[in-house]
Amino acid sequence: MTTAEHLSVHPAPASLRRARELFLKGRPLPDGVPEEVVAAWKRARFFGVRHDVHALAPEAPRNSVRPAESDLLAAARPVLERLAPAVGTGETALVLTDERLRVLWATGCASDDPCRQDLSEQVVGHNSAVLALRIRRRAEVHGPEHFLDVWQDVSAVSVPVLAPETGQALGTVTVTSGLCAECAPHPWAPLAEAAAGAVEAELLARTQAAERVLLDAYLRAARDQGQAVVALDGRNRLVSEAAGRLLSPEGLEALERSVVALLRDADGGVRPAGEGASGAASKPVSAAIAVAGSASGSFHVRLPDGVRCSATVSPVPHRGAVIGVVAVLEPLGRATAAPVGRGVVALAGRSVPWRHAVGRATELARSPEPLLLVGERGTGKSALAHELAADLLVVDAAEGELGSVTAVLTEGHALLIRHVERLAQPDTATLNALLETHPGAPLLVTYTPGPPPGPCLQRLLDTLAARSVALPALRERPEDIRELLTALAPKPTPGQPPLTWTLDALRALEQHPWPGNITELLHLVRALAEHRRASGPVRRAELPDPVREGPATRRLSPMEHAERAAILEALRRNGGNKARAAASLGIARATLYRKLRGYRG
Repeated sequence: MTTAEHLSVHPAPASLRRARELFLKGRPLPDGVPEEVVAAWKRARFFGVRHDVHALAPEAPRNSVRPAESDLLAAARPVLERLAPAVGTGETALVLTDERLRVLWATGCASDDPCRQDLSEQVVGHNSAVLALRIRRRAEVHGPEHFLDVWQDVSAVSVPVLAPETGQALGTVTVTSGLCAECAPHPWAPLAEAAAGAVEAELLARTQAAERVLLDAYLRAARDQGQAVVALDGRNRLVSEAAGRLLSPEGLEALERSVVALLRDADGGVRPAGEGASGAASKPVSAAIAVAGSASGSFHVRLPDGVRCSATVSPVPHRGAVIGVVAVLEPLGRATAAPVGRGVVALAGRSVPWRHAVGRATELARSPEPLLLVGERGTGKSALAHELAADLLVVDAAEGELGSVTAVLTEGHALLIRHVERLAQPDTATLNALLETHPGAPLLVTYTPGPPPGPCLQRLLDTLAARSVALPALRERPEDIRELLTALAPKPTPGQPPLTWTLDALRALEQHPWPGNITELLHLVRALAEHRRASGPVRRAELPDPVREGPATRRLSPMEHAERAAILEALRRNGGNKARAAASLGIARATLYRKLRGYRG
C-alpha cells in the first residue's frame, strides 16, 4: 500500500517529481501533494539525510547484525534463496531486514546500493520497509515518494514478517523494481507476501521443534518422583509440582531472568559468568546471582536472598545452539519448601494496587466496626471478606430478604452482606437504623457499582464511606495474572504435571481486559484443566478466541465487527489453524492475516 493510496486519486509521477524538486529547493509546494509524502520528506530532512547520497558512508551510524545472531535470517535464508532466481538480477532486488530495518540479506542490489546496508528512515529516508513496519501490513512506495535521488526511478513493495504466535514485528521482506507507479498493486506484491508468509511458517515450525526438544528435556529430568524441575527458554516455562512448592513466584521470576541473561550473554551457548566473548573478564550477568561452571556443562545458580534454594542449570542444545535450560532445584540448608506467598491475606497478588487495597482492608479490619468493600463483579470482595474475619455469617442480598439475621450484629457476631446494592429498601432502612444505634457493629458489606443508588442506599453508602476499600479490577493489575493462575489451578491428579503456560499464552492473558475479573479467569483455568487433551504447557492457540486474539486496538465499523466475529469463529472451529480457517471462509490465508493485523491497528 503506498502512502498516496489513502487518497482517492494517485498523483502522477511527473507532478510528484516536480513537487519534490521544489521541496528540496525550499519553495512552496503546489496543491495536491499527499500530506503523508510531504511529512516523509520533512522527516528525512530533520534526520539530516542527504538526498544526493549514492551509498552509505563507512562512518554512517549503523548497528550491524551478524548472521549467526539472527533467528529470523536462519529461518528466512532457505525461503529467500529459493525465490531469488525468480527475482533475477536486472532492476529487481529482494531484501530482508530485521525489526530495526538493518539489512540481513539481499540479492539483486548493486554493492554500493543503500538497500544492501540499512533501510531505517534515519539513514535513507522514507521507503516501503519503513511504512510496512509502521502500518503492519503490505506497503508500496514509488519513485519520487522516496527522498534519495538514487531511488527516483524505483518502486518497492514490503511486507512485514510477524512472529506467528505473538504478532510481534520481526522484520520485513522487500522487493524493488523499476518505476511502476501506475501499477496497482505492485507486480511483485504476491511474491513479497508469499515470501513473508513462508518465513512466518518456517519460524513457527522451528519454534515448535525447539519447544518439543525443551519439553523432552524437562520430562527426562522430572522422571524421578518429587523432583523439583524447571525448564525455561525465555518464552516457555515448565514447572514441576515440587518446584512450584519450593519456589515462590518471585523466585521463579528471578530464576527466569538469570537464565535469560545467561543465554543472551552466552554468544551461542551458556558459559560461566566472567568470561566474555574474547575470553577476557566481563561484568557478571547479575549482581544477585553467582554462577560456577562444571565439567559436565551444568551451572550452579544461587538465587537472591530470600529465595531459599539453589538451581543446577543444564543447557538444552538444538541444531547447534542452546535453546533453553533445565534447572533442578535444591533447598538451601534446612530450608523447607517456600510457600506460594500470598501476604497477610491468603489471596494471590503482589501488584501495588492489590497490595494497597489488601493492606488498607487488613488495617481497618483490626477494629470490629463496619467495613465496605467496593469493586466490580468478580474482583474478590467476598473472598477478601472471609480472610478478614473468622466465622462469618453470610447473607446474599441477591437471594432474598435479610429477615431477622441482622440481630446477630447486636450480639457481636460478624455478618457479611453480599451484593448490598440489591437489598430491598425496607432492609436497607433497617441497616441504616441499626448502624445509628450500633455504629461499631462487626458488619462487612460488598458493593458492586452500577446504576445510581436510591436515597436509602446512598445514605447507607455514605455511612460506610469512611471505612471503605476499593478493590482494583483485574485489568488494572495484569502483573498478578501469573500468580493467580497458580492459585486458581486445581491440584493435579497423581502422576499428572501441574497446569503450566507458555509465555505467549501468558501475554495474551495479561492483555485481556477480563470484564468478569478473577471469576472469569477462574472459569477459564478450570475449563482448561478439565477438558484439554494436549500435553505440555497451555499454548495461546488453546485459549478462547477473545483472549487469544486480544481486543481490537481501534474502533471497528459494523462490517469489521461482523468480519472479525466470523474469522474468530472459523479459527475456533478449526482449532486455531489459520490456513484451514481461511479455506472455510473462502479467502486466501494472506487475506486472513491481513485482516487480523488490521483489527490490531
